[in-house]
Amino acid sequence: MGPLKGYVVVELAGIGPGPMAGMMLADMGADVIRIERSAETRQYREKDISLRGKKSVLLDLKKPLDVERLLAMIEKADAVIDPYRPGVCEKLGIGPDVCLKRNPRLVFGRLTGWGQSGPLAKASGHDLNYIAITGALHSIGRKNERPVVPLNLIGDMGGGAMLLVTGILAALLESRASGQGQVVDAAMVDGTAQMMWMFQGWHAAGAFNDAERESNLLDGGAPFYDVYECADGRHVSLGAIEPQFYELLMRIAQLDREVFSDRSRSRWPELKLKMAEVFLSKTQAQWCELMEGTDVCFAPVLTLTEAATYPANVARSTYIEVDGFTQAAPAPRFSRTPSEVRHGARKLGADTETVLQSIGLMESAHDPVAAGAG
Repeated sequence: MGPLKGYVVVELAGIGPGPMAGMMLADMGADVIRIERSAETRQYREKDISLRGKKSVLLDLKKPLDVERLLAMIEKADAVIDPYRPGVCEKLGIGPDVCLKRNPRLVFGRLTGWGQSGPLAKASGHDLNYIAITGALHSIGRKNERPVVPLNLIGDMGGGAMLLVTGILAALLESRASGQGQVVDAAMVDGTAQMMWMFQGWHAAGAFNDAERESNLLDGGAPFYDVYECADGRHVSLGAIEPQFYELLMRIAQLDREVFSDRSRSRWPELKLKMAEVFLSKTQAQWCELMEGTDVCFAPVLTLTEAATYPANVARSTYIEVDGFTQAAPAPRFSRTPSEVRHGARKLGADTETVLQSIGLMESAHDPVAAGAG
């Protein structure tokens, strides 16, 4: 049903952003074939949400026969997701030069932390390291405290997976016109640097202090853009930046206008303390009753469990249940060719025989060289 119906993507098994990119493409209708490693042991595999909608093929890429099988799949594919360090695919005999020779229109998507080139290209790393050298990590946290670890959302998922999906889709569009494929070099460092575009611009204009956290408009420095504790220990988020929204905040929260009307930057520290006192006067539920759905720009801070049952999320079907597991619904949404989750995680290697049969590499499901036995 999705807009990518008819496209075939071969995803080499990895963790984190590579699987997310493949999941997004599968949600959009692509036939995603995940190449699993024969020695791989995956605990809680059935609960790995990133496996939804994908076929599972088990191959041992240290064996020449299985390498040839993979290349035969790639000949019929539109794109490949390579989550390995630079040079790994080349050592396995499935690098982009080999693959593009077999399939000149192929889009070979490579996803790494540091990129395919540069002094750090072959070094180990994780999300936290990638966002550390872009200014993103330094910018997140409280004043005079160490930076806050923002899960692995920025480097892995935003700067990595979504950048790779964007690159693959752009290259597929170009390939339709030219008939030629190409390599997409998606680096989490590059993606994170792009995500910092607004602050780079503000800094250039002298409107962003990159030396001191909690001194800027969007880093918790402003009293009208922050997270506040309530009387019950729960928290709420406030984003009343624009004057009309701030005016509404003062009216609904019954703020003392003599104190809060002047929100000049020099008064931010003082106003933050006073705003904190205001929010401590009511519980989270009480503030929700007053502010939810208004133009104050307000929302309660929810746990992962609570998010799935939050009325606004339920109304929009933001979360779905697949095989009994709650997870985010496919996004974005399409009016004519809607995305869908066709099935949950498949058992390891469940589709090896059928996929090999479909490309003429096995005569029957009883072929003794099936399932990575080559």
